[in-house]
Amino acid sequence: RSSWLLLAPLLAPPVPVLTAPPCSLCPKGAHRFQWIGNLVPEFGISSSHVKVLSSPAEFYELLKVQIKSAKQRVVMASLYLGTGHLEQELVDCLEETLEKSLQAKGPSSLRVSILLDYTRGSRGRKNSRTMLIPLLQRFPEQVRVSLFHTPNLRGLLRLLIPERFNETIGLQHIKIYLFDDNVILSGANLSDLYFTNRQDRYVLLQDSPEIADFFTELVDAIGDVSLQLQRDDTVQMMEGMVHPYQGDKVAYCEIANRRVMEVISSARTRQELLHAKTFHSSQQGSSSLSQPGSGDVKPEPDTWIYPLIQMKPFGIQIDEMVTETLLTEAERDARIYLTTGYFNLTQAYMDLILGTRAEYRILLASPEVNGFFGAKGVAGAIPAAYVYIEHQFYSEVCGLHQEERVRLQEYCRAGWTFHAKGLWLYLAGSDLPCLTLIGSPNFGYRSVHRDLEAQVAIVTENKALQQQLHQEQEQLYLCSGVVSSATFEQPNRYVKLWVKLVTPLIKNFF
Repeated sequence: RSSWLLLAPLLAPPVPVLTAPPCSLCPKGAHRFQWIGNLVPEFGISSSHVKVLSSPAEFYELLKVQIKSAKQRVVMASLYLGTGHLEQELVDCLEETLEKSLQAKGPSSLRVSILLDYTRGSRGRKNSRTMLIPLLQRFPEQVRVSLFHTPNLRGLLRLLIPERFNETIGLQHIKIYLFDDNVILSGANLSDLYFTNRQDRYVLLQDSPEIADFFTELVDAIGDVSLQLQRDDTVQMMEGMVHPYQGDKVAYCEIANRRVMEVISSARTRQELLHAKTFHSSQQGSSSLSQPGSGDVKPEPDTWIYPLIQMKPFGIQIDEMVTETLLTEAERDARIYLTTGYFNLTQAYMDLILGTRAEYRILLASPEVNGFFGAKGVAGAIPAAYVYIEHQFYSEVCGLHQEERVRLQEYCRAGWTFHAKGLWLYLAGSDLPCLTLIGSPNFGYRSVHRDLEAQVAIVTENKALQQQLHQEQEQLYLCSGVVSSATFEQPNRYVKLWVKLVTPLIKNFF
């Protein structure tokens, strides 16, 4: 009985935040997705600056190389930093780079900013905080570590919910890894599994100062409303800032909303001015722009990057609006490949998939490659809960006779776990995708309503980059099998009655 009393506050539905829907798709301007620029800044770049990575090892090696070569800034946002030797190697790279910057002539201009989640980063005696404190102690003027604490975990709820379970209330889930003007977008955390045998997605945007500036400002904004890690392992808020769980919740969320929206609107203004300048130059006969202060010619953009932010606790739901519009407006015979490590789609996303015209290929984790497979205690039943959710959705698909249009596929790879998320959009009649979404959201209730999330929409007209994205999709889907009725008759798909009963009550928390 006491366990149900503890769960009671978790089961209360959140207060919905209403916003106006975005405009519909239209073939206006350079490409048909330019409407996204009505909501967020549009960054036009050359496809030659975009590189799609495929493996955790490649991701890890790139992180180390980028840290070692950084001169001005290192900005890393993640759920947490692990405590193993691979993670220590990353910290050592940071220390080496900071040390080198101090030895250079003149004052060091290198700044390191790290944003993690407070609850996940504080778990256990050895944790993300203890890994980073030596950097704070040695380089206090150059290193900032911010720990975001959700404003929804407060009061009696904060006191009663034990460690690990308190993470269900809300997290800092954004994954951005930024080095000078190079940005790595991913869903991967800074942990050894994500560097070895946990499959995710990774895209490098090279020499993209405007995009790097935007994400630096975004991480700074969230950092400003987060707890600041001190050299003695205590935390404190910046002076004059409302505390996330001790202060007034409404006031805190309003300040956070204002800080993040200022970043988005100021970047939009900057990009619109840049677009106007580019248009004016082209009208005068210049076919390309020169970089300010250099003789290098900047090629015409053939690829556009749109940052999509989702922070429902602060009333920001841009990613949700864009994703729903993409699903709604996808034409007949278009194909959408959607992947998530945790198949727990919101009701709105499920309704759109089942009620629209495009073909869907949805890739999810088989129980054996679910990150919770083999976990101790209650967490060990989570893969079975996902099987139950998957079976319910598959039954709906079959009930509507949509098996050909909406196909589920399960990723299965011996010795690996699966964490990739995002989508690829193929227009009708096209063999290559023109748009992909990549970042931290899982398309589930938590991503939409509880956590801080960010991803980007990459729209490209370049065939070589489209081919890269297509190969990325194919590589992931090749490690999968198609789900059928027989899938759920296998012994490892048996779901205990108590899991079936509890899943509807707790599905919004994992």
